[in-house]
Amino acid sequence: MVYNKSPNNSMKPVTPPLGQEKLVSKVNALTTTPASSHINNPQNLVFNNEKGTTLSYKYVVDELIKLLNSNINSINDFYGKIYSIIHQSIDSSFYAIGFYKETSGCINLRLQDKLGNNYSTKVFLKDTENPIVRVFNTHEPLFIERKDFLKLAYYKNYSTAILPLISVNKCIGVLIVEDAYARQNISLYSLVANFIALYVHNFYLMEKSDEYANTDRLTMLFSHRGFQEMLTRELERANINKQKTSVIMMDICNITKINREFGHAKGDEVIKLVAEKVRQNIREGDIAGRYGGDEIALILPNTSVEQAKYIAEYLTYSLSCCFIDDIGPIKVSVGVSTYPDCSEDKEKLLILAEQAMYISQAKGYKDGMSAIISSADFNFWDDIALKSYAEVVSKRHSQLGINYEEELLEKFNKDHKQSGTKIWDIATSLAAAIDAKDPYTKGHSTSVSKYAEALARAINLPENEVDRITLGALLHDVGKIGIPETVLKKEGPLSDEEWAIMKQHPVIGTEKVLQPNPALRDLIPIVKYHHERIDGRGYPEGLTNGDIPLAAKIVAVADTYHALISDRPYRKGMNIEKAVSILEDIAGTQLDKDLVRTFVQIAPSLGV
Repeated sequence: MVYNKSPNNSMKPVTPPLGQEKLVSKVNALTTTPASSHINNPQNLVFNNEKGTTLSYKYVVDELIKLLNSNINSINDFYGKIYSIIHQSIDSSFYAIGFYKETSGCINLRLQDKLGNNYSTKVFLKDTENPIVRVFNTHEPLFIERKDFLKLAYYKNYSTAILPLISVNKCIGVLIVEDAYARQNISLYSLVANFIALYVHNFYLMEKSDEYANTDRLTMLFSHRGFQEMLTRELERANINKQKTSVIMMDICNITKINREFGHAKGDEVIKLVAEKVRQNIREGDIAGRYGGDEIALILPNTSVEQAKYIAEYLTYSLSCCFIDDIGPIKVSVGVSTYPDCSEDKEKLLILAEQAMYISQAKGYKDGMSAIISSADFNFWDDIALKSYAEVVSKRHSQLGINYEEELLEKFNKDHKQSGTKIWDIATSLAAAIDAKDPYTKGHSTSVSKYAEALARAINLPENEVDRITLGALLHDVGKIGIPETVLKKEGPLSDEEWAIMKQHPVIGTEKVLQPNPALRDLIPIVKYHHERIDGRGYPEGLTNGDIPLAAKIVAVADTYHALISDRPYRKGMNIEKAVSILEDIAGTQLDKDLVRTFVQIAPSLGV
């Protein structure tokens, strides 16, 4: 090994002049080092005729390109890659990267030596005599022959290059490399420094962008998107570790009323206070997010339903102790669901937590405290549970998709066979699920059922037939469970293809809902034929007057009337007089003339 003396007579190994001895040593090294090693591959080295071997330029450039195209998950991974590139390129005793932290007014320096040891130190900008600070301030590289500025006693005074990391005309840190030939290699070091600066700057910008995208600016909790991503991660972890994970859904009560009476600034004040209290009182490792406008959701890793309910009780108590001027104590409705007890599917877990939250809302308060409801606490067929389910579907149906509805139908049929659930319970919940798909027709099935019952009684049908018509009217649109929302909610006229899809709903209702359930098969003629017309131009079979069942004709009148008086995205609902006038105009062609005559007489007493 050849040594050179530095100005203070310290010794360090240097690369010997280029010659036969050097070439022989390189060839010998190839027998013990893989051929892929760029250090020992002469074809990848650039030589300096005066000083000997300098750097493997091609290797450095190739590795930087690879790094640029690689998937780096963290800034620490990037540091490791850069250190590796430098280590594989030169025989350096140490190299360091430091970035400026504005909050602390210092440069955080991370140093690694050739043995893989890591050190960290802080260099404060007020230390203007420090060469690192000088480079940072002047944006100019500096070559020095001492190392005391690092405040590390382990290293001798070797030749060192300090380069600024410049990105968008701003210095964000420094690169320090120990190299006896630093001046000759400055162009390559400048390339590496510029690469580091631009890469890290871009990395932090992307990180900040993700932070903004995943952070709700009002509450500083996770946004809806961020919460969903965190829940996916936690459920994957729970699955691997065979642990329970609970979700708490909290809805701030009366926030709409607060916004209306006191303004949105007051509503925002309430939401921010709830978020702050939640953040202060959750455990380390728990995750909170703003799930909706007035909903805060929590992810509780490794937490059973009993533990989750206890935490929810503590949170609601803490919130109830907060008083806001003109409003009073903060009250919330709370729902809980737990993986895997309630569901192993993320979306269903959230749906169940929301449903439980709506049930909590319906149950109100006991002794001034919120009712904490778990999805394991209620019977799906309970009246409140059914209405709560309709609320969830109404708000989130676009996220559920057809698969969830298919499972719902299976549950209806299965539960009915096993528990003998009342037909009216099944019909009510089915109708609620259908009406909830379109907020503009919410309550449509119930209203049509009411009108059909009134018309059936007005023409003196037997009581058992009145009951059948009332139930059939409640389910007349049940086939829409299989119609895409893009068709159901389209504001303008349907295309020929869309209309063909829409006209399938009577058959879908018959085949997918009624036929599989023996208790509902008696309703098939009502559901299947309520869109047939007296003139034979209806669907699905184009029946004419004499072939259309009376019950279907009654539901058709009731259905048409409610459609006329209901609001639509493209128009306001008509008044009773206008709707009655239209019914009279289409009597005898679309609707039964006698039934319309009777309905017109009772319509004013039916309300809307």
